[in-house]
Amino acid sequence: MLADKYDKVRRQISHACRDCGRAPESVQLLAVSKTRNANEIRQLYACGQAAFGENYLQEALDKIDALQDLPLEWHFIGPIQSNKTRAIAERFDWVHSVDRLKIARRLSEQRPADRLPLNVCLQVNISSEASKSGCSVEELPELARAVDALPGLRLRGLMAIPAAATDPQQQRHTFAQVRTQLETLQSELPQLDTLSMGMSGDLEAAIAEGATLVRVGTALFGPRTYATPGADTPATPNA
Repeated sequence: MLADKYDKVRRQISHACRDCGRAPESVQLLAVSKTRNANEIRQLYACGQAAFGENYLQEALDKIDALQDLPLEWHFIGPIQSNKTRAIAERFDWVHSVDRLKIARRLSEQRPADRLPLNVCLQVNISSEASKSGCSVEELPELARAVDALPGLRLRGLMAIPAAATDPQQQRHTFAQVRTQLETLQSELPQLDTLSMGMSGDLEAAIAEGATLVRVGTALFGPRTYATPGADTPATPNA
């Protein structure tokens, strides 16, 4: 049952926090609900979960419309195409996958004036994988300064999807690199407060290295079954 899986993940986060001397409330759980239906989201909301992450825009918009009666926080975590920015700017509370200035400018310009600035994280390709989205470490400082200056956005921090690894020490090593990048940016942009990193298989290592938000899908909902990939199917997993 979803309630049992939710409780298990919450305990996993709490134990990971205590193991490294952090308060459990210092880490937010983002439920990655891509390919899941509105009823499943309602069930998880009833358990206490209010923040949900989506990769596929049209699927997400359908669920946002179906769940307007609930006070949910919607996060877009997939790669962003230029022709998708308006809907993302209008309908989401957070975007984790900003990796180039063109996309950031469009999101800023298209954010409705009656909404708070859109919370954004810069996606950094920390493992330099050709198959994954994200700016390079070298591009990151200039991109961060430029995005921070855009009026419709609120730059919050970094997101990363490291190369898959099963060894906890290797996981921690890569997550530590992301944390170091954030700490470097904070010397110039002290308001940055978010490290979106860690998924179902490596959240303990991410929390040990400072994650403030973990993106969990499989451990909450079980294995996914995908339909035929569409135009906004992401190139990489996010949970």
